[in-house]
Amino acid sequence: MPLDGRHHRTGRPIRVTVTGGTIAAVVPIPDRAGLPTLAPGFFDPQINGALGVSFNAPTLTADGVRAVVAECRAHGIAAFAPTLVTGPFAALRHGFATLAGLAELADVLPVFHLEGPYISPADGPRGAHPREHVRPPDADEFDRWQDAAGGRIRLVTLAPELPGALAFIEHMRKGNVVVSIGHTAATPGQLRDAARAGATVSTHLGNGCAATMPRHDNVVWEQLADDRLTAGFIPDGDHLPASLVTCLLRVKTPARLFATCDASPLAGLPPGRYAEWGDEFEVTPTGKVVVPGTPYLAGSGHFTDHCFEVLMNRHGVSLADALTMTTRTARVLLGLPVPTLEVGQPAALIAVTETPDGWRVRPVSDGGR
Repeated sequence: MPLDGRHHRTGRPIRVTVTGGTIAAVVPIPDRAGLPTLAPGFFDPQINGALGVSFNAPTLTADGVRAVVAECRAHGIAAFAPTLVTGPFAALRHGFATLAGLAELADVLPVFHLEGPYISPADGPRGAHPREHVRPPDADEFDRWQDAAGGRIRLVTLAPELPGALAFIEHMRKGNVVVSIGHTAATPGQLRDAARAGATVSTHLGNGCAATMPRHDNVVWEQLADDRLTAGFIPDGDHLPASLVTCLLRVKTPARLFATCDASPLAGLPPGRYAEWGDEFEVTPTGKVVVPGTPYLAGSGHFTDHCFEVLMNRHGVSLADALTMTTRTARVLLGLPVPTLEVGQPAALIAVTETPDGWRVRPVSDGGR
């Protein structure tokens, strides 16, 4: 199947031929107007599920995982890290084992993300995570989850102020697991201690923290200023004000900043109220997922393509920088290969086009389709 467009790095017009889900040929073509930019698909390190399927569910099935993968691929997400959040031990073990058992999806689900349960129990920093399952870090418990996951838990989010957190961080680093700071009420000193111990990432910086904080010595400024930390953020237009997104872009730069949609299990569902995580949540007509009757967010109803368009259309981010933050930075951080537009590479691609209404992105090849 031939795909005509401009190479995302060189801008040169090319024709990409796809066979069996793999790039079979890349050849130059004459230039012409209207060619989209072709690039490898998105990688998102934090997707909790979609279409009512939660990776945390004790009833998670292989078919449920496949449905989430298909929905993500329809939004240009070539690969992602399934994310399991705070919950009981057995449910998380079942989720990781189910994911690890899908060998045919290993390229799409190369690594897993454990977000909690080792997070702050306080209202605000805890977010929508169920308080009854929040607990201090436990290396033995984690190792049992890692065994169920076949060693593919590569990213762990925790609150560094918890008892035993620093020793746990060191344990993670010895196991080649990337540690991220998130859902935390840590002091600046505790944040610096975590970075010294080996934490290298901030989970959705600006979210998962108290609504009211000290104006200077707080978890946002401290992590923003620490060059040892690469920051994730949710640029969906709901989670962060535009001014904070601007600060993140200028201070961290795209080289140390990656976008995530943080898709909720309710992402992709029509507006309405749904039960999830032992509580009730609402999908609004705009796709925002909230605790009913409050302004509190509970994950996102959007996918990475929406975040990509928000970055370009609302924040004026260049095409190259938007691609870096949605396709490359998190992969490098997690030690994953970065796909290219070369023969033999996966053919899960996206096409980016400038229209009168702004920049638009769409998947153009998924397994040869």
